[in-house]
Amino acid sequence: MISKRAQNISPSQTLTITAKAKLMKKEGKDVVSFGAGEPDFDTPDYIKEAAYEALKSGFTKYTPTSGIPELKQAVCDKLKKENGLDYIPSQIMISTGAKQCLYEIIQVTVNPGDEVIIPVPSWGSYEEMVKVAEGKVVFLPTEGFKITASSLEKAITPKTRLIILSSPSNPTGAMYGEEELKEIAALCVRHSIFVMSDEVYEKLTYGKKHVSIASLGEDIKKLTIVVNGFSKTFAMTGWRIGYCAGPEDIIKAAINLQDHMTSNTNSIAQKAAVAALTKTDPAFINKMVEEYRKRRDYMVKTLQEIRGVSVHTPDGAFYVFADVSRLYKDGIHTSVDFCKKLLDEKLVAIIPGSAFGDDRYIRLSYATSMEQIIKGLKRLGEFASSLTH
Repeated sequence: MISKRAQNISPSQTLTITAKAKLMKKEGKDVVSFGAGEPDFDTPDYIKEAAYEALKSGFTKYTPTSGIPELKQAVCDKLKKENGLDYIPSQIMISTGAKQCLYEIIQVTVNPGDEVIIPVPSWGSYEEMVKVAEGKVVFLPTEGFKITASSLEKAITPKTRLIILSSPSNPTGAMYGEEELKEIAALCVRHSIFVMSDEVYEKLTYGKKHVSIASLGEDIKKLTIVVNGFSKTFAMTGWRIGYCAGPEDIIKAAINLQDHMTSNTNSIAQKAAVAALTKTDPAFINKMVEEYRKRRDYMVKTLQEIRGVSVHTPDGAFYVFADVSRLYKDGIHTSVDFCKKLLDEKLVAIIPGSAFGDDRYIRLSYATSMEQIIKGLKRLGEFASSLTH
């Protein structure tokens, strides 16, 4: 028998489509994938060298569940220097990716029946994590892909326990400004609502400054759990390492949970993460961001020229969220129909917007080469043209 809890979990459409595209590639098909959110850059050499040194020195044993002291201190130093946040190591937890942090924080803060507000569109795993915790998901529609203080206030009830914010956002690339966050923070403080701030794309911005909501005052900091990782900024997706910072009692509870799940994160990856934070090469990050900017600009411009497609320019991350609902015809009724037909007929893999809570849209990742972007968008244009004639 499968538990009801497990039966209620929906599969990840992102990973499902990405896996299908990879299988088709193995079969020799010329598939262009705009699917998974994974940098196409290699991990910097200085990070690899730190991992190699860890292996050579025999640093291959268990570590404390919450992370090695030097990595937790490096996280504290990073948050102080870059985000204006003061934390001590006992307020830090290292996990197997930011995803594990998100899961564990939801598990230790949400009781059955508690309401968790999730802006839509948003990353699909948030909903599934809340469902596993037996919380009630409250989807909050956005304006320009962001919630407002007034819309949030209307959604708050006595059962509201947590709100999940992501800036820059997956899948839209939208970013919250400081004034917008101040208004949201004031509401959360007034109603004693926790905020889980997903900041994994903080370095991937194109002109706007990233602001952590936890930096806007001691009152909101006491209610905020900041979640971040190494996958996007340092091209370390396969290393599986992330971290969170927050009130000591919440972090301690999450560590207790992690004791019985994975214990410590990979010891070698932790040493590599120390190097990532303490020996950061700004040139690597700047080069990566500039390349993403070029790809973003080309993708947005090209999509805007395709009849039946509407798109906004993202402020951060590496996704474009495009409205293709005017192309729903000839047997296409949903974003899933659109993406399946596009993959079958034109060998282009794109994630349906239904995976993020808005069926009018599709998500395209530009974390792939310009060559692939040009080829894939040409095919998408041909596909769209066949639907408009």
